[in-house]
Amino acid sequence: MLEIFLQTLPFFALIALGYGAGRTGFFTPEATAYLTKFVFYFALSAMLFRFSANLSLNEILDWPFVFAYLWGTLFIYLIATGVALLRKRGIEEAAVEAQCAVIGNVGFLGIPMLVLLLGEQAIGPVMLVLAVDLIVFGSLIVILITGSRDGRMSIGVLRTVGVGLLKNPMIVSISLGLIVSSFGLPIPKPANEFLAILGAAATPGALFAIGASLATKSAEKLAVAGWLSFAKLILHPGAVAFAGLVMFPVDPYAAGVMIAAAALPVAGNVYILAQHYGVAPTRVSASILISTALSVFTITAVIAAVT
Repeated sequence: MLEIFLQTLPFFALIALGYGAGRTGFFTPEATAYLTKFVFYFALSAMLFRFSANLSLNEILDWPFVFAYLWGTLFIYLIATGVALLRKRGIEEAAVEAQCAVIGNVGFLGIPMLVLLLGEQAIGPVMLVLAVDLIVFGSLIVILITGSRDGRMSIGVLRTVGVGLLKNPMIVSISLGLIVSSFGLPIPKPANEFLAILGAAATPGALFAIGASLATKSAEKLAVAGWLSFAKLILHPGAVAFAGLVMFPVDPYAAGVMIAAAALPVAGNVYILAQHYGVAPTRVSASILISTALSVFTITAVIAAVT
């Protein structure tokens, strides 16, 4: 347990460094926004493309894994939605709270940390978790909020979802990498080295950006944020573990990676969506802050358990 904690410590130290830079004003919100753009559109995309270009679709696509993760995630999603509705919140707030309960920071934190801690074999399962999060639940929140406001489902909503997916650089880079892999196209050595150098900036850049963005978050509405953090850090990996180890025939190693990915703190893009739609941004902000702080201990425990 102590050994795992010491292995995860450098990752959280980078987050703390970013938080300190943001909190002291050395790194302004504008600087954080530009760093996040660089990581999201360039460094992380290069890393994902390079990873997926060296994998085949058969190595990544594992239907029992998909169904297990989908079942466990949907179960907690429905619980979080039900709790919000029992508190007499509308569909829009319920959708945002459910998103907090199940969408972890897989892109910025999970990929660099889990691949380094669990080995390169974790690349495929982690990318599969990311794909399900983006395609299924990233679409679901848009459908629920837009449908609730319009009072009906329309072609325009589905078009918005489709365009959003096509514009997401993580989905695009993974898809392009798999196309390159499927056709057996060789990546020239200079291009491969370029991608390696650019992709290497993803880990420190993403972690620093997480910390700097947390410096602007406020810890308000602590009761609800505490519940959502508990759901994300404890209930979500628990439900996924039950689905992956008991309900579906998932490879034990892949199941371990899936459980570790489910234990990640609330993703920053949930806040972006909440702010965009004007639905409970302070609640989401507090959930991100609390879950990230507590994940220092919960991720260590989960990784120690699955390894």
